[in-house]
Amino acid sequence: MSVDPRLTAAVREQLGNRPHGAGRVGWKVGAGDAERIGDEPVAVGCLTSATLLEPGATYRGGGRELKADAEVAVEIAEDGTPARFAVALEICDFAGPPAPEDIVAGNIFHRAVAFAPPTSCVPDALEVVVNGESRRARRVAFDPAARVAAVRRVLDVVGERLEPGDRVITGSVVQVPVARGDEVVAAAGGAGRVGLVIA
Repeated sequence: MSVDPRLTAAVREQLGNRPHGAGRVGWKVGAGDAERIGDEPVAVGCLTSATLLEPGATYRGGGRELKADAEVAVEIAEDGTPARFAVALEICDFAGPPAPEDIVAGNIFHRAVAFAPPTSCVPDALEVVVNGESRRARRVAFDPAARVAAVRRVLDVVGERLEPGDRVITGSVVQVPVARGDEVVAAAGGAGRVGLVIA
């Protein structure tokens, strides 16, 4: 089955706008209704060192409609399969354009990402804590490995591929609004936690 040509064009435009000189980190899944193009189950965004933050760092990129996403990250093995898993905290700005093609071309709301140390366990539930208070928790209702396979399919069409060491954030499990001054943590019990400060 071929990838919708509108998605192909939007991903190619996005990749053409990657920050010059930024290092490769991996990929992100967009699985929401806002970025859905045709019958494709996921859209694909890129992750680079330009938006990678260390755990505990401060996000200073601004944004008019910021949200924090707790996600399952998958680290790709030498053979291209999932090797390890981690909790990821992504900062998104939903104040972008309404058209799905423009959302994908703009890298699917992405502004920053931080990762907890990887483990061999797939988190089964994630929680977002803001300023020490639990805002929302939810079980992981999808197979992260299946999301990685969907990413691979799209990348193949645009002339990219998953490489060993790539990290793929597989889509929002929990999402909450955040604002300047918030301390945000994505947590998965004993499977790890990672936090950022919003400036």
